Formats: sequence, structure tokens, C-alpha cells
Amino acid sequence: MSDRIIPFSPPDLSKKEIENVNEVLGSSWITTGPKTKEFEEKIAKYCDTEKAVCLNSNTACQELILRVLGVGPGDEVITSAYTYTASASIINHVGAKIILVDTQKDSYEMDYDVLEKAITEKTKVIIPVDIAGVMCDYDKIFGIVERKKALFKPNNDLQKLYGRVVVAADAAHSFGATYRGKRSGSVADFTSFSFHAVKNLTTAEGGALTWKHVDGLDNEALYREFMLWSLHGQSKDALAKTKLGAWEYDIVYTGYKCNMTDIMAAIGLAQLERYPSLLARRKEIVKLYNELLDTNKVDIIKHEDGNGVSSMHLMLTRIRGVDAEKRNEIIVKLAEAGISANVHYKPLPMHTAYKNLGFKIEDYPNAYEMYQNEISLPLHTKLSNEDVEYICKKYNEIVKA
Repeated sequence: MSDRIIPFSPPDLSKKEIENVNEVLGSSWITTGPKTKEFEEKIAKYCDTEKAVCLNSNTACQELILRVLGVGPGDEVITSAYTYTASASIINHVGAKIILVDTQKDSYEMDYDVLEKAITEKTKVIIPVDIAGVMCDYDKIFGIVERKKALFKPNNDLQKLYGRVVVAADAAHSFGATYRGKRSGSVADFTSFSFHAVKNLTTAEGGALTWKHVDGLDNEALYREFMLWSLHGQSKDALAKTKLGAWEYDIVYTGYKCNMTDIMAAIGLAQLERYPSLLARRKEIVKLYNELLDTNKVDIIKHEDGNGVSSMHLMLTRIRGVDAEKRNEIIVKLAEAGISANVHYKPLPMHTAYKNLGFKIEDYPNAYEMYQNEISLPLHTKLSNEDVEYICKKYNEIVKA
């Protein structure tokens, strides 16, 4: 075993985050309050949207998007077979049917031809997944939903405003990425972000959602609807109830409990202030990886192309000519060299929960092909150039062996 240990994705926290949290702890207001509202305003401004909602996870954001859209039993929602369970489990939570689409050949993105064929009269939402922070081809996706417009049957007034299948991006990885000059958060109809501890911008746990304005949409009313869903369906939050004589409230419907706290928002505000420099450092690290990895043996995800620039969240690599067993052996050898590696992702049809829902990996051959030789290398702002050089040297040696 090596004496050198390089973790996969530790959070990058500074004195600013600690100062912000101490300020909140000293204020006596630690749950959802002024810091959360400030964070929401700054997220909306950053994403170039009118509103943002901050919750306790990306998963909560995704599910509440489906809830406000009125998606439920009898409906279908399409997502990728090559993703983390959160992209699909929320479909099951609301009682809709999960439709998984295979990836394109040698791609982490859904096969858009298969996606178009998968849309039926029951389809209400498509959840594209911005893997590693690389945004999907949203022009193609919006072209597909427009072509399939005649099939769409809205369930509620919000769906009627769109008049077509809604595009709700799982942007857990892509906060700060751009697509054709637009920031993630302002491209899809709805977008959900993750601020989990391993993400580029963290609040420890947490997430945010945004949406694009459409004609006829009351953004304030929609914001209030998300607030209701996130706080038990209660008509007043704790902050509103502190006003003189304002204790009384109503439970409008049986909602959930998934609000963000001011402690979390305090961390996020500091992270957002530092975010331009954090993204710049990630870009430097990706550039170094691209220069030093042996591309005769390894394929590397493209974080920049004609469509835009990713958030540089994950360094996904694929080793040519190896199967899953050999790939796993390489991960062990990297660990012995002190390098933590990961796999993104084991396709959903390989997991017990999805097998029990009737999915078979044999129906998703491209997703399996992507998975069997994929290794994610460390990519975080605590890496030094020397760390990256060491990782590349060891990786190149191991894959050649």
C-alpha cells in the first residue's frame, strides 16, 4: 500500500464557510429563514432565472417538480438507464411508470432516436441527465417534444401551459455549466441541482430547483406551491409565524418536509461567492488530465465542445478492451497506489430494485458497454498539480500492464 492517499472527492471549505455558519448559529435562527431566502435569490441570479427554490436534496427537488406538474398513476416519465437511482426513483414515488432509455453507442447520453420512439400519450415528463456536468443536447430534446406535441394530454393547468412533454433536467452535476451560452438552470423547463458534500458547490446536503418562465405562468404562485410541498402543506413557514399575532396557519394539503436550513444556506452562500475560482481550478485540473493521460489506452469524457462547457464535475475515463472484472482489478491497483477511484454509473437495470420492476440489462446494451470499462478518477479543487501528475503516471502504468 502507498503512504500517499488521494481521496476521491472531499469538500473544499474555507474560513468563509465557517464564519457564515458561526454567524447563523449566533443569530438564534438556524432553520429555513433569511439566509435560505438570500441563497435562493443568488441562485436564481446566477442561473439567470426569475426564481429558485432551495430544498434538502436534489432528489426532493426532482420529486416536487413532478408533484407540482401533477404527475401520478397512469402517467409515464422517461429517463436514462445510465444514471443514479434518484433520477428514476422519484418517478416511482409519485406512482408514475418509469421508462428507461438506453444510451447512444459510446456515449453517456440517452439515445435520442430511442427517446423519441418512447414517447406515448401517457408521457408527461422527460428527465435528461447531465452526467459529469456535461449538459445534454437540449436542442434535440426540445425538437423531439415539439414533434410529439400532438400526443400530449395535460393533467393539470401547469401542464396545459406547456402543451407538450415537459423537460425536467437532472442537473445534479451541472451547476455552473453552460449550453449554447446559457447557464444550466435556464435551459430546461425545470432544472434540479445537488449541493451534496461531493458536489462542486456544497451545502453538506441540499439542492435547488429553477424553471424557465413561460407565458401565462405566475412565478410567485409557483414558488409558493413549492414552499407548500416542502413544508407539510403548511400555509405559513416558521419565519412568517414569528410576526406579532401570526401564529395561526392552515394545512392546505399533506405535503412533505424537505426544506433547506439557514445553516446549510450559510455554507452555500460562501461557496457561491467562491464558485468562479473553484470552477477555474477544476478547468485547470481537467486540462492537466487531458494532457497527461495515455489516450492510446484510455478514452476521456469531453468537458468542452461546440455546444458548451461543463461544470467539470467528474473525470470519467474508459479503458479500451477491458471488461468489468478487469476494470475492478484496476480500481484495486489504484487503491493500492493510494488513489481513490469510482464508477459512474452502474446502470439502473443492474440493481435489485429495478430488476424487481421488470428491467433487464440485456435491453440496454450500450449502457452496459459504457459501464463495464468506466473508471472515475479524482477531480476536486484540493488536488495539487503534483497529485494529478501522480494519478496519471500510476493510471497509465496500470492500464498498460
